[in-house]
Amino acid sequence: MYKKIIALLFIGLIAYSCATVPLSGRRQLSLVSNAEVLPLSYDQYDQVLGDSKVLTNSAKGKQVVNVGRKISAAVEKYLEDNGQSEITEGFSWEFNLLESEQVNAWCMPGGKVAFYTGILPICQDETGIAVVMGHEVAHAIANHARERMSQGMVANGLLGGVQAAMGENPTLTQTIFLQAVGYGGQVGMLKFSRDQELEADQLGLIFMAIAGYNPREAPAFWERMNAQSEGPRPPEFLSTHPGPERRIDQLNDQMDKAMEYYNENQP
Repeated sequence: MYKKIIALLFIGLIAYSCATVPLSGRRQLSLVSNAEVLPLSYDQYDQVLGDSKVLTNSAKGKQVVNVGRKISAAVEKYLEDNGQSEITEGFSWEFNLLESEQVNAWCMPGGKVAFYTGILPICQDETGIAVVMGHEVAHAIANHARERMSQGMVANGLLGGVQAAMGENPTLTQTIFLQAVGYGGQVGMLKFSRDQELEADQLGLIFMAIAGYNPREAPAFWERMNAQSEGPRPPEFLSTHPGPERRIDQLNDQMDKAMEYYNENQP
């Protein structure tokens, strides 16, 4: 009987601690709040910048910042218009270009985005950057890292929130957080699930369209990424991701909806 009560309480907690991802409508586990996660994220992001060669003041760096600002502003307006402004409460958007040969980009909770110079040749131009930026911003809006942290806490029996977990087992909690945001011994590398990656593609396609970038360029970007992945070692951007062919098929399936947003936001 005792075990049944515990099981029911656990199920009730999980059901209560859920959030809904904008646009996709997927329900996700959310045991921790942005107020708990974001300060940790911002500290880790600052550490990454301190350990990296930052090229944000270069011409390409300024282009990355410009695209990031356009997309984040468009997304925030969309959320405001749809009564979902609370999703970005506490966010502090930041966009930086870091010198690295890695073909990668990532976003920590709260809108802390980094591009590596290695991905820019595949982006080719501002619209290509917008494809990647929309995807990374989508990870932040969908709170994928917070979801991963919640899942890690459940898996380790830590159900009382970050502060309670830190008091109970600070080392384990810190490890779960670092794994959730993807920060390791090297510069941050996010390891989201394939389902989260496909969801970020879906949202990112619409986000770039809302910001005025032609979403039809997204499949073309992934064609170029697919060509890059044919070498002996795939780009880090594809390390745990769905294959480019699957992503291209999904993007094409969602193109009509994205084009509606794009056409609505043309001057």
